[in-house]
Order: sequence, then structure tokens, then C-alpha cells
Amino acid sequence: MKKINLIDLGLKDYKETWEYQEELFQKTLNLKSENQKNNTTHKTPNHFIFVEHPHVYTLGKSGDMGNLLLNETQLTEKGATFYKINRGGDITYHGPGQLVGYPILDLDNFFTDIHKYLKFLEEVIILTLDEYGIEATRSKGETGVWLGVGTPFARKICAMGVRTSRWVTMHGFALNVNVNLGYFDNIIPCGIKGKSVTSMEAELNKKVPLDEVKAKILKHFSTLFEAEFEGNEI
Repeated sequence: MKKINLIDLGLKDYKETWEYQEELFQKTLNLKSENQKNNTTHKTPNHFIFVEHPHVYTLGKSGDMGNLLLNETQLTEKGATFYKINRGGDITYHGPGQLVGYPILDLDNFFTDIHKYLKFLEEVIILTLDEYGIEATRSKGETGVWLGVGTPFARKICAMGVRTSRWVTMHGFALNVNVNLGYFDNIIPCGIKGKSVTSMEAELNKKVPLDEVKAKILKHFSTLFEAEFEGNEI
């Protein structure tokens, strides 16, 4: 059974978390390079970070600055920060009550197929939401997990954006659990006009315990990726 090191950071600054991700990501890449250079087979680690961020907007490498509807002064007034980052995707928001997962996996330990990896990430969230009676699915040509696809009320509940290098992944998913949806009004989420955003709280009309959601995500992730978690207990 493959092992994944579980790291729960609680509420942590976006930039600090990004730097921490980069550090783990680079260590794995370095180990892969050493293995190749020295013809060795040292095992590469796999990590999974859970975190909530203070209010922050992030723009992917191919994103459009025009999708951020605030200037610097307005950002400050909202108590939010902004970063251009190196994942795929356009603009998104992170904040308290949103559960963010960053798998830093060496896909050589699992399967070398990025489309399968993204589908598995989406499936983890779809299966988790199903346990709450929320019927979620994929939306053709759009990333993440959606509700009401094919209706005038299509809405996104989970954003996704990843980066990979030599089959090592970073960044991941952001599931809206009890997040303040008002902060999404300040962007064109993921650069998609005319589509709204929702949360588990909005759909169920009640707050959902984050630790409960974490446990369900880990269960489904473990099954799909045929792995077990070590480290932080949830």
C-alpha cells in the first residue's frame, strides 16, 4: 500500500503555504534527479496538505488580470491579498471556511496520466458531496466540480488548478464548505462569466463541520489512489 504523509496546517497565510509547497515539491524533484543521475531507487515521498487561507485571490499563469474586479486599495479594504502563481487555471478566491487540499505526489508512484489525476481529484470531491446528498458532476470544458450542469442554475462548488513537473504535482482543489460567498463577487471566478459559485452551507442551509468533510475526502482519496495516510490525525 502506497503511503501519503498528511499535513494539516489549519489556517495559514497563502504565501507561506505556497513556499512550503514549493519546498516539498522541489525536494521530491531533487530526489528524482539524484536517482536518475546515480542510478538509484530511493523512494520519493508523497504529501497531502489540508489548509484554510485568510482572504486571498490567486491568478493562474494563463489567467486574465481583468477578472479581478478590485484595485489595490479595495483589496486592502476587504482585508484580502493577491498573488500571481504558477498553477493552471484563471482566478479564484480562498478564505476561511473553504477547505483547500494540496497533494504533492510523485505520480510515478501511482500512474503517469495527468488527465486521470485530475479526474480522480474531481471524483474525490463528487463522492464526498454525494455523502451529503449533494449531486455534483463535471462540466465539459471547465475544470472543477459543479452543481446544476446543463441548467440555468449551474454553479461551481469546488475549484481546481494544478502544476506538474516530471510527474510531481502541486496546488490542488478548493472546496467551498462554509465560506463567505460574497468574496467571489469581486472576481469573475475562473474567468467564466455568467456562472455562479456555491458552497455546501448554501446548498444544505447549515454549517458543515470541516473535520468531518476532511475525513470523507481522505477516505475517498485513499480508495481511488490505493494509498494510506500517515501523520496528522484528522
